[in-house]
Amino acid sequence: MADKARKFPDNVPGKFYVDEDCICCGACVDAAPNNFKESAEGDHDFVYKQPETETELQQCKDAMSVCPADCIGEDGED
Repeated sequence: MADKARKFPDNVPGKFYVDEDCICCGACVDAAPNNFKESAEGDHDFVYKQPETETELQQCKDAMSVCPADCIGEDGED
């Protein structure tokens, strides 16, 4: 389960985030490319844009379900 106290600082503010358990597998980027991307360092993925449409919201939820590290949370704050 993701921990918002351990989220990466490059996540944009909002409901979804990626925490420090990320293994940078790219599953979230594949599931929700409009919202997740790999960090410049190449060592983790992060939320670069919060979902703005129902499609993006569903894709973010899909990303959570396929994440092997269970490091995507949806209880973040603005």
